[in-house]
Amino acid sequence: MTEALGPSGDDAQLRVVAVTYNSAALLPDFFAALAPAVTAVGGAEVVIADNASNDGSAELAARLYPGASVVSEPSNRGYAAGINAALAATRSGGPIVILNPDVRLEPDTLDRLARGLRDTGAGIVVPVIRDDDGHLEWSLRREPSVVRAFGEALLGGDRAGRLGVGEYIADERAYERRTRADWATGAALMISSDCADELGRWDESFFLYSEETDYMLRARDAGFPTCLVPDALVRHLGGEMGTSPSLWRLVVENRLRLFRRRNSTPATVGFYLALVLKELTRSARGERTARQALRNLLGPSGRRMLRRQEAWSAGTPPDIGSTGP
Repeated sequence: MTEALGPSGDDAQLRVVAVTYNSAALLPDFFAALAPAVTAVGGAEVVIADNASNDGSAELAARLYPGASVVSEPSNRGYAAGINAALAATRSGGPIVILNPDVRLEPDTLDRLARGLRDTGAGIVVPVIRDDDGHLEWSLRREPSVVRAFGEALLGGDRAGRLGVGEYIADERAYERRTRADWATGAALMISSDCADELGRWDESFFLYSEETDYMLRARDAGFPTCLVPDALVRHLGGEMGTSPSLWRLVVENRLRLFRRRNSTPATVGFYLALVLKELTRSARGERTARQALRNLLGPSGRRMLRRQEAWSAGTPPDIGSTGP
């Protein structure tokens, strides 16, 4: 069992936030890695928002990490809503660390991110992310565009990224230096208090996926860039996005919704056609996750998103699995 660590409340140097949903299997290792990382920065306020798990995640979090505050949401309103609930429960005013429960910190990760936040002047800093086998993940991204969407549809994400015509920054050298990006994978990030105060709440209309894209692009627009700290490292077990048709449908749907919000109608039509081409190509290769996304794009939902901005519709949310984005 992890002991309560360091200062809490107004004395905390950092605010560490995580959102759980049926994450009980992940929490023992998550907290075991979090504890030494918190110790290395002299303590932190830790807040867990549980999105109405039915596997005892909230109770387990309180037991494994007695120093944490656990906010139990009455229903699953999504990842951004969980972040907002956790942030509303924090009491200190320091930088904010947002973590998925399927990431594993190194003992010095938080310390290195905090140093990077001070040294770079960025609004958001992110670590290098490796998968459970140690392979580098392309976590840095360029802003979505019509050209990049077609590049990925025609060439695939990795190849388009290497050629500079995709969203992925797929160059290992970029992960060896302090590289600025339009946005980055939201599995682990640290936000300056000034940036957090300026941007306010996370957009809850994105139930899951694209909420970090929206947040980091808004941060960049407000003068708070995102920067990689190359000597900070996390391991990311990864979620169900690549294997769940319903989750992949939501990924594609929210990409279109976010693009529509930030761009003109003609550009959105081009982006939509690129998404259709990509999912059609993947479907033809037998990738079952693409079929539901393609049906959604070609159905009434996709056509509505082409015509107007549409907030997340109330109703039964998709099963987001146990690991989050």
